[in-house]
Amino acid sequence: MWKKNIKRAILIFILIIIYIYIIAIDAIPNQIVIFEGESVKVNSAMGLGIKEEEAVTTNIEKTSDATTKTLKLNLFENIFVKDINVSVLPKTTVIPVGNIAGVKLYTDGVLVVGMSEIEGVDAKRYKPYENTGIEEGDSIISINQNTISSTDELIETVNRSEGKEIKLKYIHEEETKECSITPVKTGDNEYKLGLWVRDSAAGVGTVTYYEPSTKTFGALGHGITDIDTEELIHIASGEFVTTKILNIIKGENGVPGKIQGTVENQKDIGTISKNTKYGIYGTVKNLSALNIDTSREMEVALRKEIKTGKATILCSLDNQKVEEYEIEIEKIDTQNSYNNKSMKIKVTDERLLEKTGGIIQGMSGSPIIQNGKFVGAVTHVLVNNPQEGYAVFGDMMIKQSKEVS
Repeated sequence: MWKKNIKRAILIFILIIIYIYIIAIDAIPNQIVIFEGESVKVNSAMGLGIKEEEAVTTNIEKTSDATTKTLKLNLFENIFVKDINVSVLPKTTVIPVGNIAGVKLYTDGVLVVGMSEIEGVDAKRYKPYENTGIEEGDSIISINQNTISSTDELIETVNRSEGKEIKLKYIHEEETKECSITPVKTGDNEYKLGLWVRDSAAGVGTVTYYEPSTKTFGALGHGITDIDTEELIHIASGEFVTTKILNIIKGENGVPGKIQGTVENQKDIGTISKNTKYGIYGTVKNLSALNIDTSREMEVALRKEIKTGKATILCSLDNQKVEEYEIEIEKIDTQNSYNNKSMKIKVTDERLLEKTGGIIQGMSGSPIIQNGKFVGAVTHVLVNNPQEGYAVFGDMMIKQSKEVS
């Protein structure tokens, strides 16, 4: 009996080790993006590695924006595991901006922000969405193969069904799915699905940088999420416009401050094409509306070049007047390629503390400069201490803007 137990224990141990390796290998992406001067790192402690000579000689292909290399990931040097495609971006130069701007986003389809029972014409309660798989945060993109791009289109299409079963196509966690749902007739002679939806969002934030070579911009340093679902909004298009600052509410411990502004009757800056967890991106159509200093073009810093200590941020608190304020970079997580909290920062400039109390809502995207290079953007404030917050690496924003990750 004890021999069987030992064999079983050994088998379980081997299976656990195999599982750990599978998880470790799966965690290494098949596609990696780096800048010139950066290196590809893997968990060598697990016996995984890339031979140095392969990083130079294997399948090099030149594209318009990057050099692509195919590297071979090995286990204990001799066991081939998988190929890794590495895109090496040339050193990039940008102009840090710091202007507050208005954002208008239009969703890809309509965003489901809530669900509720419906009282039918027979006075009974119904949940048409039940067992369909649709959840809050999903986007409905078509009904019966007809594209849905607004709330009005959805309402009109559902009413035309006259209570007959319809086929919905929707996006759930980046995956397109389909389901059937039967609208319920209400006492108002309307047909409803029990879904609360939204097709647009608006707000204000800070433009982080302008890249002259591509005429593109990055802003915010984080994505725009729906206020109800807290999910990243899938957008079909968007507009970037100038904004008029109406009021600045100073931040206090436990109560974040904010910049209040309006996007009404303002100048167009450009179009928004991407809403990602590292910021929003698009094309500048009206450069004069950004009111930037084109002489401040600078390189994007590599992570190894960023140091703890003094740095500055650019932000506009007086309608189109951008000023530079001192901050301290307190911590740097050079391994962070998974969220927008790469650096911990602290506002030290008395002028900014007097105006805002520290970091406030609307300052997200304020570019950070150190030693003449663009190093990142402000993303979060610590609610209990508005002097401190987090920032994302500049290289992460640039990589995201070029549609590589």
